[in-house]
Amino acid sequence: MKPRRRLRFETRIVVTALAAVVPLIVALVALLLSSHASFKVISTVCALIAASLFIATYLLHERLVYPLRTLTNLISALREEDYTLRPRGADRDDVLGEAMLELDALRDTMEERKLEAIEATALLRAVLAEIDAAIFTFDPEQRLRLVNRAGEKLLDKPAMRLIGRTAAEVGLGGFVEEGGPEVVEGRWSVRRTTFREKGLPHRLLFITDISRALREEEAQAWQRIVRVLSHELNNSLAPIQSIADSTARLIARDPLPDDWRDDAASGLRVISSRAESLTRFMRGYAQLAKLPPPRKRELDLGALVRRVAALETRLPLIVNDGPHMTVEADEDQLEQLLINVVKNAVDASLETQGNVRIEWHARGGGAVVEVLDEGPGLAATANLFVPFFTTKPKGSGIGLVLVRQIADAHGATFTLENRRDGRGCIATLALHS
Repeated sequence: MKPRRRLRFETRIVVTALAAVVPLIVALVALLLSSHASFKVISTVCALIAASLFIATYLLHERLVYPLRTLTNLISALREEDYTLRPRGADRDDVLGEAMLELDALRDTMEERKLEAIEATALLRAVLAEIDAAIFTFDPEQRLRLVNRAGEKLLDKPAMRLIGRTAAEVGLGGFVEEGGPEVVEGRWSVRRTTFREKGLPHRLLFITDISRALREEEAQAWQRIVRVLSHELNNSLAPIQSIADSTARLIARDPLPDDWRDDAASGLRVISSRAESLTRFMRGYAQLAKLPPPRKRELDLGALVRRVAALETRLPLIVNDGPHMTVEADEDQLEQLLINVVKNAVDASLETQGNVRIEWHARGGGAVVEVLDEGPGLAATANLFVPFFTTKPKGSGIGLVLVRQIADAHGATFTLENRRDGRGCIATLALHS
């Protein structure tokens, strides 16, 4: 069966008004008939009643339907983002007028929000246009929806010829999906992320030219190396040249002074000392430059720690045994790392006649080795891992740099900081699983 069709709102208003006065008409006709009034009188009265009802119903219809149509037009204009229509003659003391005023307030709010969105979009487009990175957005069907100026330059095509085409068609099909390359030809850095628009996932793609940054970083690295080499070479060659000149003038004197042998031997010792320092520096530099990639295998962490502790003879180390743990690491490199850390800890503790403690334990699925000394602590930490920076009279400044380099190669974390439970430092090596 077909469902019964409901009467329209305005029709229901009219029917309701008529139904309200029907009993009155019936009663009036009955009264007239009972009073033996003539047919003409009855007809006249009925005509007047009918005319009055028609006028009242029409007025009621207009009073109700017109405001509702106005509300409908206002709402329709809002839906179409037309904010020019405004209600007139609305009175807040009237229920219907209050509804129109609230709708007008909503119109003001929506218009303000639209202007803010337009301004934000314009700002975003201006920012995107000036960003050096090429930016692309793709919809769920991998069709290009937005590209900035750098993206147009990268693909060598204007946006109007790119928008709507698939990632494969514009040559970016292999970069959109997860697991795609992150660096291309050593020049392009590729980053991707996901955002949602209208409830659907979209893909955001960043492609950055890192060649210039790499060249700048390489140039800065060479400048640092040249500065360090120049500083160390000058520190060694200047006194060597000065002492050599003085010794040459000394032995050229005729007759030779009585103590010329002592002066010559002293000068040669200075030359030997500076040459040894320069050799030590160059050996340390070569060690940093030639560190091979780690050859990882399973090893007993506790056995390695105890072996390193036994190598130190200047000060007996306190070894707090931890749980039996195996880690994936290059045994030779990890041993060298721990030797350097223990050596620094012992050097510090000998200054204060303190102790050195070494221990290991599990943390977050990985292993942590801690070396705690009772030395004077760190006055400053800014230059700890700067190559060739040292505060020791005969230090090379590569120990901690080598430690950090080995840790990074193993995907581990190394930190050195002052202890909070007393005097001294704590060195922490965190090996991740």
